[in-house]
Amino acid sequence: MTATHTARAASPALTVERVTDEAAFARLAPAWERLYERCATATPFQTHAWLRSWWLSYGGRGRLRLLLVRSGGELVAAAPLMLVHRPLPALVPLGGAVSDYADLLLDDGDDGRAAQALTGALADAARTALIDFREVRPGGAAERVYDRWPGPRRRLRDSLCLELPALSMEGLVTRLPSAKAQRVRAKLRKLNALGVQRRPVGPEEVEAALSRLLQLHRLQWRGRNMTAEHLQPRFHAHLVRAVGPMVRSGAAVVTEFRIGGEVMAVDVTLLSRSLAGGYLYGAHPGLRERKADVAVMLLDACAEHTGAGGHGTLSLLRGDEPYKHHWRPEPVVNQRLLLAGRRTAPLLTAALCEAAGRRQGKEVLRRWRERGRE
Repeated sequence: MTATHTARAASPALTVERVTDEAAFARLAPAWERLYERCATATPFQTHAWLRSWWLSYGGRGRLRLLLVRSGGELVAAAPLMLVHRPLPALVPLGGAVSDYADLLLDDGDDGRAAQALTGALADAARTALIDFREVRPGGAAERVYDRWPGPRRRLRDSLCLELPALSMEGLVTRLPSAKAQRVRAKLRKLNALGVQRRPVGPEEVEAALSRLLQLHRLQWRGRNMTAEHLQPRFHAHLVRAVGPMVRSGAAVVTEFRIGGEVMAVDVTLLSRSLAGGYLYGAHPGLRERKADVAVMLLDACAEHTGAGGHGTLSLLRGDEPYKHHWRPEPVVNQRLLLAGRRTAPLLTAALCEAAGRRQGKEVLRRWRERGRE
């Protein structure tokens, strides 16, 4: 079902729609992608291909809530949301835990009217549910709504991401201390000596390449704790549905790494105007047995895209793994933006209490583990 009405407090040329129908979501693809290209802060996780594929794998019937603003029929703002009931009634971004960033889409040419119209639509929605934007990258479009919000609101820290300048591999190496730079160059020479060759796969090869990636991913983590969701059929289906169209549009690159014709690793790198980042990879344990540094190999491939320009940041995405710090990245903390209306202010209070309880629980666990080590 799609409901349309004239936006309050906006130019008569602006209209607001609420889309709850999956078929209507599918038909939005061309207009959505045009808006995505006009939103400089958008990440690959806001493409139509990624979000709709995620919905098909993880969405719940009757819960889709897309808020759209149009000007003269053209899409100029969009909030891709879904309704959840636990732990609190809330509208949360599509993309879930398998997406490193969430955000709205706002046309770069907006003079403020589209942002205000979208804010009004979200304020109407906030009468019955909390608006809970998780994992918003600093500078994201959602901040423009947060700044205009007429009711109770709070900004919290969310996941840590690590980011590097958008440089070539040589540029990244020159940022390191001399001794570390020499070691990295030696590792690059080792990869060449092993005959590692990388090849971007075409759109028609993506499905087979991603199946190999997940097989290698399972193999590399055998006997260790890994993200269980990566083994689920629904994640496999999502990845194939999303990445194929993204490769066609230039929002993703799937790269195979071969030695002597044998595929030893497969990597998915996601691309947008704001960033480039390696999303997921699978590597055969034989690479490490041959003393190949997989992290250097993958970063070298990713830096090939940032070194050519067109991407603002080389993102290492979420996570504070020690190997990332070898490259002297900048820590960037995602934001959680909580927005409520007068009626739903108690939900905001409950969300803040729940977040504080989680932080305290993590701190207690950290101290307990430290005492155990001592």
